Amino acid sequence: MINATNTLGADDIQNMLRQSPFIAFLGLTVEQIDPRNETIIMECAMRPEFERGKGSGQWHGGPIAAVIDTVGDYALVMALRRPLPTINFRVDYLRPAVNTKLVAKATVRRNGATVGVVDVDVRNEQGQLLAIGRATYATASASTSLSNVG
Repeated sequence: MINATNTLGADDIQNMLRQSPFIAFLGLTVEQIDPRNETIIMECAMRPEFERGKGSGQWHGGPIAAVIDTVGDYALVMALRRPLPTINFRVDYLRPAVNTKLVAKATVRRNGATVGVVDVDVRNEQGQLLAIGRATYATASASTSLSNVG
């Protein structure tokens, strides 16, 4: 467990999201953070640029994957207070996302010295599970040499 007093708050995270032009374009909003349980919930509204086909209202898989990667990353950023590079992630698309905002909940599974693992569930506004993702992130700080980490 992390020490909840040393974590970033929802406003801090929302401000960090605005610092990246791409993430700002996604338009993610922080809805809930729970540092004690290492979870974060963000929402992403549909916009025409995210559509699979013009006028379809169906989300393209690329923006869904970007949401998963970003929300997963910020579940760890909440505790570590700095951006983290993605090592790897995967997505399983379970059903189409149509005419809905995305609600993504990330849960930290491991916050280790060099690697963090996060699971992300993406649901529609009705609560149906649309996609699941798992991502790994490099958690070692720039000042920590990997050869010095045991």
